[in-house]
Amino acid sequence: QVQLAESGGGLVQAGGSLRLSCAASGSIFSINSMGWYRQAPGQQRELVAIILRSGSTTYADSVKGRFTLSRDNAKNTVYLQMNSLKPEDTAVYYCNVVRNSVIYWGQGTQVTVSS
Repeated sequence: QVQLAESGGGLVQAGGSLRLSCAASGSIFSINSMGWYRQAPGQQRELVAIILRSGSTTYADSVKGRFTLSRDNAKNTVYLQMNSLKPEDTAVYYCNVVRNSVIYWGQGTQVTVSS
């Protein structure tokens, strides 16, 4: 089992910045990927950014150039730095870990961007 502890999120004005953190604990060996998804009201959950074990990252087109995903291997933590936030970034953000083909989700953290 993998446990995920999310932090960050909150309310920010358009153009502002926030940083989300997700720390993994438990059976953390053989984690294939870590990252973030988000779900806005009435919308499907969508990929925001993900980092593979190799270090390769993938971003949604809508956040490229504004969001940066990084990883601290010593802390088993990923960070999502979100800059130039837009109202359309408002959503619940979920940490996601894949380990041995099993998907783990965090409890979600709300990000609200006011115009």
